[in-house]
Amino acid sequence: EAATREFFEETNVTANNAHLKGAYTMVIKEGDKVVDEWMLYTFVTTDITGEPFAETREGTLAWHPIEALETLPMAEGDRTNLLFAVSHKGMQYGTFEYTTDFELLSEKIQKSEQS
Repeated sequence: EAATREFFEETNVTANNAHLKGAYTMVIKEGDKVVDEWMLYTFVTTDITGEPFAETREGTLAWHPIEALETLPMAEGDRTNLLFAVSHKGMQYGTFEYTTDFELLSEKIQKSEQS
């Protein structure tokens, strides 16, 4: 419910029947020191209703073909988790470590290919 509500608040689109595809620990490091850490959850649906906002405080919303995930500007960990979400069954779990400039330092991934 929380993911569906948040998605609607940010986009004006309702994600019907969304299901969890990934759970990730995001770690920001300065040298060997952890300066920030949070959890990121990825949900997927193929059933949406509503018209998205044209513009949000984060920028312009747009639909992109799945193939564009390879080249769209984003953090590399986001690319890893989104590519899994749209092309595999099951769930993915992992930890991504970044510098304070969001340069990927390391990623540790576990996958469950079960549906």
